[in-house]
Amino acid sequence: MENFSRRKFGKLAIGGALGVAGSLGIPNWARAQSGLKELIIAEPLHGIGYLPMYVSAANGYFAQEKIAIKILTIESGSGHTNAVLTKQAFAFIGGPEHNAFAKAKGAELRAVVNVVNRGNVYLVAPKGAEPKDRNFSAYMKGKRIATGLYSGTPNSITRYLVGMWGLDSRKDVQLMEVTSAASLAAMKTKNADVAVVSEPLLTRGVREGIWGEPFYNVPRELGDYAYSTLNIRKESIDSEPAVVAGFVRAIVKGLKFTEENPRLAAEVAKKEFPTMALDDLQATIDRAFADNLWSKDGKISQGAWTTGSKVVRSADLLKSDVAYGEIIDMRFV
Repeated sequence: MENFSRRKFGKLAIGGALGVAGSLGIPNWARAQSGLKELIIAEPLHGIGYLPMYVSAANGYFAQEKIAIKILTIESGSGHTNAVLTKQAFAFIGGPEHNAFAKAKGAELRAVVNVVNRGNVYLVAPKGAEPKDRNFSAYMKGKRIATGLYSGTPNSITRYLVGMWGLDSRKDVQLMEVTSAASLAAMKTKNADVAVVSEPLLTRGVREGIWGEPFYNVPRELGDYAYSTLNIRKESIDSEPAVVAGFVRAIVKGLKFTEENPRLAAEVAKKEFPTMALDDLQATIDRAFADNLWSKDGKISQGAWTTGSKVVRSADLLKSDVAYGEIIDMRFV
């Protein structure tokens, strides 16, 4: 039995969304008989980047730990974080910088297991217009860059790279802060010179001839990066350590299964994303493996947070340095 359910609530208020969710998933009598602890995971979007987590649910790893999981997609900026802060969800998936933001306001959150250990974006340009060498400072100066909305990680990575190349994001380039679909349209109509994208949009643009293969591969270039971790309240660690331990074990099993059984993990992805074209789905999974997107063991290294911290601080989203141990707890991994 897959003790797991998922619903998408778009931009609904979190209180209303979770009110509806109370009637979904495993009936109360079934949970009582099986002794399962119901936990809610909030995600900011439903994407293949989180595949190992879906594998854990589909393969029954949470059930083995006496846990019933609900995964809620809350597309409302910080809604997934707020769901945990207000105790309407047990965990959210996202970068540990959200824990740092919360700490600045007096809240205590901890990243307890890693999922996506690379910055999951790529820089592309029209085929034939890519840089001829690695002098990115000269190439990017004056460019119109279609990137994600401000405060999102793709936007932060863009600002970080621009600064790393010695450019000013306000003067030397033009940042077009738009949705993924708008990035594709901007490049297609030649209103942007460079786009910051991820799969499956990346492969779609290549196949349509809108851009070539990435000229800057962020997963490979930046290395270990705590991009998407599972984060919970410190209070949960203090009050329910056994539940947290079981939760982490289930995620680690999903990570290992995905790494060791890519074909079977792809079957889970097909069920999870039934409307996605199979070619796009396979291309997304293939690139994820090629670029070591997923953590293999759930660990968050010090270097992974150092890079993540630099990125959000360069975007001026995090005002001060926050120590690894203040927002990350690896005891259960």
